[in-house]
Amino acid sequence: MSSTNAAAATTVTAAPAAFAEPLAVLGSEVEVPLVSGEKVGYAALDYAASAPALRRVWDDVAAYAPYYGSVHRGAGYLSQLSTELYEQSRQAVADFLDLREGDQVVFTRATTDSLNLLAGAVPAGTRVFAFETEHHASLLPWQQAGLAVTYLRAPRSHAEAVAALDAALAADPAGPDAPRLLCVTGASNVTGELWPIAELTGTAHRHGARVVVDAAQLAPHHRVSVRELDVDWIAFSGHKLYAPFGAGVLAGRADWLDAAEPYLAGGGASRTVARQADGSVAVEWHRGPARHEAGSPNVIGAYAIASACRALTEAGLDALREREELLIERLTEGLAAVPEVRVLSLFGADAARVGVLSFVVRGWNSSHFSAALSAEYGIGVRDGLFCAHPLVRTLLGSEDTAPSECGAPEPSLPGERSLNAIRVSFGAGTPLEHVDRFLAAVRELVTDGARWNYRNEGGRCVADTRR
Repeated sequence: MSSTNAAAATTVTAAPAAFAEPLAVLGSEVEVPLVSGEKVGYAALDYAASAPALRRVWDDVAAYAPYYGSVHRGAGYLSQLSTELYEQSRQAVADFLDLREGDQVVFTRATTDSLNLLAGAVPAGTRVFAFETEHHASLLPWQQAGLAVTYLRAPRSHAEAVAALDAALAADPAGPDAPRLLCVTGASNVTGELWPIAELTGTAHRHGARVVVDAAQLAPHHRVSVRELDVDWIAFSGHKLYAPFGAGVLAGRADWLDAAEPYLAGGGASRTVARQADGSVAVEWHRGPARHEAGSPNVIGAYAIASACRALTEAGLDALREREELLIERLTEGLAAVPEVRVLSLFGADAARVGVLSFVVRGWNSSHFSAALSAEYGIGVRDGLFCAHPLVRTLLGSEDTAPSECGAPEPSLPGERSLNAIRVSFGAGTPLEHVDRFLAAVRELVTDGARWNYRNEGGRCVADTRR
């Protein structure tokens, strides 16, 4: 790529006078090599997969690390300090989510872990309702746990989603007295569109069903009040909330969780264990979060989530949302000016969304386009079906069983018909320059094409640097 083209790709139009600075995140000064041999600052636009750690989170973890100790029951100072910090982290998450009295916070590994935990804790005979538009973490655990699942077709409006749930619950032969659960996303990991959680929850509760919200994409972008939404549970991941240290959260009502067998059997979950005369072992399990947190907990992961919750709250969630909406407006207007680009949407161009957007480019394989963004411009996005295969195929108007990064790789040579999409995502740490640079790169690739040859390597389209 020539220096002229490199400059064109990084041209930044004037920012609004009131445009706020991003929050400090790790990696903001990292430079990456281009296929041309140049180096540029990395534009991280894959927040929906994993967001970079907030500098505040990293600093808090680093300050605590020398004092790390075993959690619960340790007599030493570091153990007592770590236990206090762990439980304070639980309270910080409860405050961040505005939980009700009696609700509890269970620390898990991620959203997927949280929803699998809940799938094993629901009463026997529970029927689960889920839209086919869900991420696989919300779509698959219920069937895997042997529960009956009703999958609802992709709605094209909020009203259609609410009506579809209302009709499905009304038609359920088990009736309102049987345990039933709706699992629904707060914001789509494919389109970024917000779902009508309060309306869906009201409908579910009217029919006697409970609700769990996959907030993996919602919590990092919007204030989430369990009390106001009246949902029964909420799940999210630390690594999407600027705390990538291997922890997640399941928060909400205690009754089903306390009545269920522990998610894992082992120390920490057991209150007492006694040998019986017949040689067997009798166990009394804890109630509360400890029941489902067997083993040595991820103290640093929990503390990192709590640190992120505090940092986002102190920065002002409403102010962060307003800033993100300016980035979204900038992005959508810029892509709309490129006729070859089609943005994917369930609810229409005017639907409210978080900083997640997927699109396809006419004449381009998505893997080829994404590879060119990385190799020639230093921009990191994602391509594939985003662990939401039914939704992306619906949006693409294709029932092809094209695999994605979640399964066997798709053939991805330049010029092939795209069976997947490109996703760009951002958040509180994204500078305006990264969005502008991305838009300039899109325009240049569409107008001039890639300047490098690409080949298939292990199912991925990569720049061909062989000589």
